[in-house]
Amino acid sequence: MSGKISILASDPDFLVRKGIESFVKEQAEFVLIPSASNVKEMMQSLSLFHPDVLILDYKHFEEGAALIKKVRILSPLTGILIISNPDYQSDITQALNQGATSFLLRECEEVEILEAIQNTAKHKRFLCGKIIEKLTNGDALSMGRSDTSCAGLAVTEREIEIIRHVAEGLSNKEIAEKLFLSPHTVNTHRKNIMNKLQVNNTAGLVLYAIRNDILSPNKFLFS
Repeated sequence: MSGKISILASDPDFLVRKGIESFVKEQAEFVLIPSASNVKEMMQSLSLFHPDVLILDYKHFEEGAALIKKVRILSPLTGILIISNPDYQSDITQALNQGATSFLLRECEEVEILEAIQNTAKHKRFLCGKIIEKLTNGDALSMGRSDTSCAGLAVTEREIEIIRHVAEGLSNKEIAEKLFLSPHTVNTHRKNIMNKLQVNNTAGLVLYAIRNDILSPNKFLFS
């Protein structure tokens, strides 16, 4: 498909499907696979086209998150981008555990959707900033909050853990003990994260963590 990212949108809601189709058609780097309104159509399209990215709101289907696993088995090279409004942190972890690649909220803007599709096509995880916050804090989602940016970040769950622990002041050895890794592995993760985020020291990493709600400033106790 001429190097373009092929995208399949699957949703029983006509307006949702047409909205995704319209968005995809506007992007020169994307090519649209005929959208699917039900599970049967989705599975047929996956079998026939094996698109680079499937855009899905699993909550709109009766099978729920279990549908993600079926997609992963049928078309293992297809990246799965979930665009949904989960109620709890467990909803997010369940979707990711079933095989979802990336996760956005339905309120995310064009730039986050574009980045999510691009990263998902490369099998790189991309999470909305508010999703990252709930994964790290583990509390119920407050969809009405306005203090957390929806801006996403292409990071792994392991990198999120490392960022949080570094920002909390733990040494490489302490992080290694918590995560059952070697200090060398933690140090490698740390260097890769700093390169990715373009920060030069721990202070920059802490500031990044606070700005992106990976760590709340309230976690710090100043004497």
